[in-house]
Amino acid sequence: MGNLKAKLTLINELHVLRAERKITQQELADAIGVTRATVNALEKGNYNPSLELAFRLSLFFEKSIHDIFKLGEEE
Repeated sequence: MGNLKAKLTLINELHVLRAERKITQQELADAIGVTRATVNALEKGNYNPSLELAFRLSLFFEKSIHDIFKLGEEE
């Protein structure tokens, strides 16, 4: 079941999903109600979304949260 004491990180490919839709960070930000800086931080892995924001992204991209965010581990 994995090491539950290791630091958990979220991995995403939001930039790929955006590219598939041909939208900018600003357009995504406007659609989900956040700033472009938030989208940029999400894409770089510098910010983990709240559950509400994860659901907004899920609804926008019509994918499950598990399809958008993967769990990684740092040792």
